Amino acid sequence: MNFAQGQFSMLGAYILLVLFVGVGLPYWAAFLASIILMAGFGVLFAGAVYWPLRNRGQLTVIISTIGASILLPNAVLALYGPSPATVPTLFDNPGFMAGSVFVDTQYLSIIAFTILMVILQYLIFEKTMLGKKLQATSQDKEMAAMLGIPVAIMVLITFAYSAALGALAGVLVAPVLFVSVGMGATIALKAFAANIIGGFGSIPGAILGGIIIGLAETLGATYLSTPYKDAYGFIILLLVLLVRPQGLFGELIAEKA
Repeated sequence: MNFAQGQFSMLGAYILLVLFVGVGLPYWAAFLASIILMAGFGVLFAGAVYWPLRNRGQLTVIISTIGASILLPNAVLALYGPSPATVPTLFDNPGFMAGSVFVDTQYLSIIAFTILMVILQYLIFEKTMLGKKLQATSQDKEMAAMLGIPVAIMVLITFAYSAALGALAGVLVAPVLFVSVGMGATIALKAFAANIIGGFGSIPGAILGGIIIGLAETLGATYLSTPYKDAYGFIILLLVLLVRPQGLFGELIAEKA
């Protein structure tokens, strides 16, 4: 569990902003560069936050990621300031009308990229040897090492991949949320809630949990109250925890006393 994952999205959005607005790179070049740079940052993050504490228990690692989630936005705040910034959307056309509904092209691009990355992730983890090695390392590092899997490299790949995915999320939602130091916490909270609703360890569950939260927020804002839009998803989360604590796709695991 990496509680700094949401801040990877925030850093990716700021890198896009600096490269596009500050340096003057073309938008797509800045888009790709931010993802690549964040993959490198993920390796540094693993070396600084995870690796020195890897043998001291899961709770210690979790606390270190919480500390990193506090450090990163404050570092960006000191460097860039508190004012939110805007970045353009992926496409020049802001959207189109579908009947009486305005369809934003940025939201369509987010959906398209999400579908693409879900398919890519499935192919990587289920159809490639690298994916099998990553899963084996996740399940049992000692056994994976005994089988000849380079555990250290698998860990670095995992952090690089997660940081790149976080950066992709950040640059996609930056035109929607604006670029600010608080955007990482917003993304992390909703992603965490989606994982709990769907069940930890289940990719279909995480997807369904995200859709449920999105629908709850949109419908709640439309038919109930817009200022409380962000609360509706967490109400769904509480209801799921009361009825099915392991999540919709999670497995109930019994432990010996």
